[in-house]
Amino acid sequence: MTRADVIIVGGGIMGCSIAYHLARRGMRRVVVLERSHIASGATGRCGAGVRMQWGTKPNCLVMKESIRILEGLEQELSYPHGIGFKQKGYLFLAHSKAQLIQFQKNVQLQNSLGIPSEIVSPKDMKRIAPLLDTTGVVGGSYCSKDGHCDPFHTTRAYALAATRLGATLLQYTELQSVTKSAEGTFKLTTSAGEIEAPVLVNAAGAWSGYVASMLGVNLPVYSERHQILVTEQVERVLDPMIISLHEGLYCQQTPDGSFIMGLGDPNEPKGLDQGHSWQFLFAVSKKISRLLPDITGVRILRQWSGLYNMSPDRQAVLGAVDDVPGLYVACGFSGHGFMMAPAVSESMADIILGNTPRVAIDVYGLDRFKNGNLFYEPAVV
Repeated sequence: MTRADVIIVGGGIMGCSIAYHLARRGMRRVVVLERSHIASGATGRCGAGVRMQWGTKPNCLVMKESIRILEGLEQELSYPHGIGFKQKGYLFLAHSKAQLIQFQKNVQLQNSLGIPSEIVSPKDMKRIAPLLDTTGVVGGSYCSKDGHCDPFHTTRAYALAATRLGATLLQYTELQSVTKSAEGTFKLTTSAGEIEAPVLVNAAGAWSGYVASMLGVNLPVYSERHQILVTEQVERVLDPMIISLHEGLYCQQTPDGSFIMGLGDPNEPKGLDQGHSWQFLFAVSKKISRLLPDITGVRILRQWSGLYNMSPDRQAVLGAVDDVPGLYVACGFSGHGFMMAPAVSESMADIILGNTPRVAIDVYGLDRFKNGNLFYEPAVV
């Protein structure tokens, strides 16, 4: 049986970055268990956006720190290939007076925390995004420091840095069972053999609820499909990520010239379905053609789906599981795990090691569902 100091289930951005921070802090026997290849789950299927524009203080602080980290991450991780981090801004569109009032509240909060966002008029929007059709738009918010980051390179950078520090990454290794011994260690049976450790981190994304159930823990999370598409590469004509909460739509042009866009479906059933539909293709094409009519003729290359791991208040579930000593969770990100990973993973590592984290994440604790301390985020698609 292989023995480790900590086992992390899930080789997405969260698992790989937690492994790096634990190894960096001196924990050498760190094992990351991944059923496929790294970034094969939600990380590799996300829209690749990163933003500080949120409507709750905890999310603003987490993302302010995450973007600060991303600005120097290539150097910190000694990654020569680039993580594709570009700060071209996020532009939120308000389609009603009530929505604009909420954006004003958001910006006031963001500014109080040192985030350089601003309220913009439809005229300002045309300057920021000349292709945007502002018909029916009454205003919005904008932050030039928000942007884009490559999820595959970022995850790989963390994974390589972790292994250089002594961590072990077991790809294509499926978890089959988890038990806790009388001595307090977790014993994992995998397709590659047995592993034992006193600390277990559940960062399994869409499968986090299933992993927790092996230990008798009921995580209040579920998964649902979110569809996305990418177009051919064309001349760069759009800098910011465009987000319409009214339409449930986001769209950005990546550094290589492709447009990535997604559309939320309030009627999407719970489950692990990762198929995709012509209905999504039709709906997103219709809506984006109205907002950005000049890109109507750009050809779609492909579409795919990923899984959001959702919590009751659409906020992450982080930290220790009090009922099972040694068990920690990092799940329920509700579509925002990739962008939050740089700060959250560092805080998770500090909590596991008994240190005080730079960014407090106790508000995301599992106990909030028992205590009724849920908090809702108004700035989500």
